[in-house]
Amino acid sequence: MSVQASGEAVPAPPGAVPAGLRGALRIADRVVAKLASQAAREALRDGPEADRVPENRRQPRANVTVRKSPRHGGTLPPLGEARVRISVELGYPSDVGAQCGAVRRQVAERVRELAGMDVPQVSVTVERLHSAQTRRADEVRVR
Repeated sequence: MSVQASGEAVPAPPGAVPAGLRGALRIADRVVAKLASQAAREALRDGPEADRVPENRRQPRANVTVRKSPRHGGTLPPLGEARVRISVELGYPSDVGAQCGAVRRQVAERVRELAGMDVPQVSVTVERLHSAQTRRADEVRVR
């Protein structure tokens, strides 16, 4: 049965395939990893320390494990459960905990919104801190 814009229930046409037998949708781990990486970039892009990380070093890397969700009684199940591990590089000095929290929230929200998956865990690893001193050390001096 479907519902019209007026709110009236319309019976399914004869011979229609029941909803449970129509097929399935599976979102690959690598697709969810790309969504998570983009979400982390969004979270870090607006931070006050974003200019301290060199442009070629700003790409967060994500590793995702996706599990199929068990069916919930009477409600449609989400498309699965994604556990995300993401590695970032941050500017220093900064509030590292606040930045990691922003990444964690943004990744969970965007994956839930775009992929329709529950995100019970987002682990953030800081691979490197960039300060003004280390940025100057990376530059090559030309005479």
